[in-house]
Amino acid sequence: MNQNVLRGFARTGAVLTLAVACLTPANAQSFAGVLTQHNDNGRSGQNLQETILTPQNVNSKNFGKVFSFSVDGQVYSQPLYVPSVSIPGQGTHNVIYVETQFDSVYAFDADGLSATPLWQISLINLAKGIKPVPCGSDGNTDISCGVYPMYGINSTPAIDPNTNTMYLIARTAESGKYFQRLHAIDITTGAEKFGGPIVISGSVHGTGAGNKNGIVPFNPLADVQRAGLLLLNGVVYIGWAGAQHGWIMGYDAKTLKQKAIFNTAPNAQLGGVWAAGNGIAADEAGDIYAAVGDALFDADTGGVDYGDTLLKFDAGLSVLDYFTPNDQACRKLHDLDLGSAGPMILPTQQGSVPNELVVAGKGGAPCDANPVASRIYLLNRSNLGKYNATQDQAVEEVPGAVTGYWSSAAYFQGESAANIYYGGVVAEAGKGDYLKMYSVTNGLLSTTPVSQSKNILPVGATPSISANGTSDGIVWAIVRQEALGTQPGQKPAILYAYDATNLTTTLYNSASALSQGLPRDRGGCANKFAVPTVANGRVYVGTQNELDVFGLLGTTNGPNVYLSNPCWTFPASTIGTPVKKVLGLSNSGNSTLTISNIAITGLNKADFTETNTCKSLAPGAKCSITVTFTASVAVPESAYAIITDNAVGSPHNVYFIGVGKK
Repeated sequence: MNQNVLRGFARTGAVLTLAVACLTPANAQSFAGVLTQHNDNGRSGQNLQETILTPQNVNSKNFGKVFSFSVDGQVYSQPLYVPSVSIPGQGTHNVIYVETQFDSVYAFDADGLSATPLWQISLINLAKGIKPVPCGSDGNTDISCGVYPMYGINSTPAIDPNTNTMYLIARTAESGKYFQRLHAIDITTGAEKFGGPIVISGSVHGTGAGNKNGIVPFNPLADVQRAGLLLLNGVVYIGWAGAQHGWIMGYDAKTLKQKAIFNTAPNAQLGGVWAAGNGIAADEAGDIYAAVGDALFDADTGGVDYGDTLLKFDAGLSVLDYFTPNDQACRKLHDLDLGSAGPMILPTQQGSVPNELVVAGKGGAPCDANPVASRIYLLNRSNLGKYNATQDQAVEEVPGAVTGYWSSAAYFQGESAANIYYGGVVAEAGKGDYLKMYSVTNGLLSTTPVSQSKNILPVGATPSISANGTSDGIVWAIVRQEALGTQPGQKPAILYAYDATNLTTTLYNSASALSQGLPRDRGGCANKFAVPTVANGRVYVGTQNELDVFGLLGTTNGPNVYLSNPCWTFPASTIGTPVKKVLGLSNSGNSTLTISNIAITGLNKADFTETNTCKSLAPGAKCSITVTFTASVAVPESAYAIITDNAVGSPHNVYFIGVGKK
C-alpha cells in the first residue's frame, strides 16, 4: 500500500461488531456482479437477480443502514460489486470497490466481514508533490469547480471479470503540471497491470479552442473525465467534457495502447461527453452511443461539429449515425444541452421499431414552448434520424421535466408491464421534480407518467432497479437535498425505495427512519449524481465522506455513533483568523460507546485543530467535538476528524472544508 494513504482510515477492533449485520455468505449466490456504471453497457440500471430484498421486507422495521466504511475523499463514481473474489492471503470475499476524489481505490468486504479494507491503493504521493487536481487549479480558470474542491477519480470504472481487471482514470497535479492516466488495476490486489498506467494524450485536426497550427490537442487540465467508462470487445472507451472540448478515446484493454480518438467539435468549443456521470452506452450489436453537450452543430452541412447530438459509433469511433434536435441552435444559445444525461438502450421491443433507445437532457423555455417542458426522445437505433429543421425524425417525443434532466433513466420489465423511470430537475421554481414512471407498450412510451413519487427530488436522481426476474421490483434513488450549485453540500444523502409497479408507494426512506427515532440510518453527506448499487441483499451509497451500506437488519445490539453533522463547510474566513464549529456526537445504541481517539487527518490537516469531550458514552449520552479552522491560503482546504470507537464501522469521520480569503 502506498505510504501516502491516509493512515487515519485504518480500522481497528470492529470486525466482530460488523459481522453481526452479515446475513449472506460469500458463496451463496450466482449473481455476476455490478461491473460497470448502471449495471450493464445498455445502462438499464437493472439487477434482476436480487432474491433477498423484496417490497415486503424493505421497510424501516426490517431494513436500514447496517454499517459504513470511512473513505478519504468524495465518492462520485458508482460503487462496483464483484462476488467471490479470491484475495491473496485473505480468502474469498464478496467485494465492493470504491474510488475517491483523493485518487484512492478501496476494496471492502461487501458484507462487512472485514473491518479494514481488503486492500487500498493511493495514486498520489504528497511527499513528492503529486496530489489531486484542485478545482480552479490554484487560480487557473481552465477547470471549473463543478466538482469541489478537487478532481481525482471522478467517473465510474469498468471491471473485466475474465481478467480480474478494473479500468479507471485518475487525475493528478504534479508541480504545476497536470496529468490524466488510464490505470488497469488487479481487483484481487490493487496492483497495476499491463504495463500501466499510461498517460492520456491525443490530438485531431481542427481550428477550435486551444488549437495550434490547425491541431487540437487533448488538454489534461481543461478536459474533464466524467462519463462512466465502457468496456466493449477488448477496448476501453473513455469520454471527456470540459472548458475546451468533448472527446471519446478507445484503448486496448490488454496493451493500453490508444486505438481510436474522436473530438465532438474540433472546429469549435465545448461539446462535452459527461451525461451527469452516466456511462457511454453500447447495444448488443457492438454499436456505441454517447450524448453531446452544447457546441456548434454543422454536421448537416458537411461539417464535423456535433453539438447537442446523440451519436452512434462503430468500434473505431467512426460516426455511423446521429440525432440532433431541431431546436439545437436555441439549445446552444441557452445552455440547454442534450448531453446533460446519457442514453439508455431498450431491450428488443414489440411493434414496428424493435431497436430503440431513450435520451433526454436539459430543456424547457425558451426552446420548448408547447408545452414548456424538456423532451424525452425515443429513437430508432437503426435510423436515428439525423437533423431535420422542420420535424425531428424521432419515434416519439414525450414532454418530461419542466427544465430537464441531469440524470439518466432506468428500465424494468415487470410481470404485467414494462416501464422506464426518470428523475428530473428544477420543475417549479427550484422545487425539483417527482420521480416519474412511463410505460412502454409496443415500443412506445406513455405520453404522460403512469405513476410518480409522492416526494420531490430536489435535483433529480438516476434510479437503480432490483428485482427477482420480473417480480419483486424495487426502484432505488439517492436524494441530494441541496442545489446542484451548492459546493460541496453538507446535508445527508437520503436513500429511497419505491414499489416498481407504483411509485406512489414509498417502501422506505432513510430520513423517515430518522424521524421515527432510528438514528442508525443517517447517511454521509450527499454528492451530486450519486447512483445506488444493489447487490446480494445490500444497497451501497457513495457519499462525500463514507460508503453507506443498507440491508436487512439482523441483531443490532451494541453502541452506535450518531453525528449531528456528517460534514461541515466553514463560511469563508480571512487568512489567519480562526473560525470554529461545535459538532454533536451521541450514542444511539443500547450499550456503552467507547471512543479511544479523535484526530485530524487529510490533505490540509495543518490548518484544522480539534478538542472534544468524548470518552465513554452510555446509551443516549452525548458529547461534543470542536473543530477550529485557520486558513493559510485563499483556496479550498479539507480535512477529516477521524473518530476511533467500538461501534460498527469504526473509525467514523466528519468531513470539513474551509475557504480562506485575503
